[in-house]
Amino acid sequence: ISDAENWFCECPKLYSGKLCQFLSCDENPCGNGATCFPKSKQDAVCLCPYGRSGILCEDAVNITQPSFSGTDVFGYTSFLAYSAIPNITFYYEFRLKLQLANRHSALKDNLIFFTGQKGKGLNGDDFLVLGLRNGRVVYSYNLGSGTASIISKPLDLTLNIHVIQLGRSLQKGWLKVDDQKNKSVTSPGRLVGLNVFSQFYVGGYREYTPELLPKGSRFKNSFQGCIFDVQVRMDKNQEFKSPGTPEGHPNDGRSVGQCEDSPCSLIKCRNGGKCIESGSTVYCDCLSGWKGAFCTETVSICDPEHNPPHLCKQGGTCVPLPNGYVCHCPLGTTGTYCEQG
Repeated sequence: ISDAENWFCECPKLYSGKLCQFLSCDENPCGNGATCFPKSKQDAVCLCPYGRSGILCEDAVNITQPSFSGTDVFGYTSFLAYSAIPNITFYYEFRLKLQLANRHSALKDNLIFFTGQKGKGLNGDDFLVLGLRNGRVVYSYNLGSGTASIISKPLDLTLNIHVIQLGRSLQKGWLKVDDQKNKSVTSPGRLVGLNVFSQFYVGGYREYTPELLPKGSRFKNSFQGCIFDVQVRMDKNQEFKSPGTPEGHPNDGRSVGQCEDSPCSLIKCRNGGKCIESGSTVYCDCLSGWKGAFCTETVSICDPEHNPPHLCKQGGTCVPLPNGYVCHCPLGTTGTYCEQG
């Protein structure tokens, strides 16, 4: 499947990866509805759902200040999804706080929050999106007759926490970041209402591919750092409230940690393995020759991970010996490596 900018494969069941090259997680070891991803043919990584952490996502974690880890090496984003925000058609105000993972993450193209859809309803791509691009905050919306955007001045990276406030009344939108001056914009065309049905995503998208999202709303990566105290109101005279039903509770999420917590502090990878953490998701990246959740198992000469691979052909079974291996040949084949008919 492709669009002008990008392409991706829709994989058959059990296969994953950009080229559908992984036979994934046949015997899924992950608990609590985690996303299982094959680290190799025999080892899986569990990408933990909201509120869970640990190698198999078996540990409960209480999250008050969510931390997001961007897009992991498997191509999945960390995100939270709240129920759709009601009554933001004609008016809304949001406020939130950010803490960047590092200066480098401010220069990336990162999503902070999003709601919208591609081509639903009569007027197509309505959306509301907030993100970070080239060190500036970007706020865009489309009411169905064209996109309006406000771009802040570059963030002052000496600040530990950034405060963002934004809003919209009919076609007119405004954005205020930290101590910068308030900026405003008016959306093009005639439409005045924002019609969005999707959940309210924070930190990243659930979708694997930004291509499925409305044009103009696409941020290539999910956020790296903490996003907290997100609040919204749909009327000037209302109190600000946290999103979600019940209030403050997400419906769904993946690889979201607690700000300033490190799941790697609880895990010891052996034999030179390196602990990799991605929000609440954590796993050991093993050195060549080792495998298993904590890199404690040796890779046998017959294992698919072994480098170089064994040479048994035509369905021959590799059987390890004290030094080397032998191929047990299926009926109708012979030779050292079952290479002859």
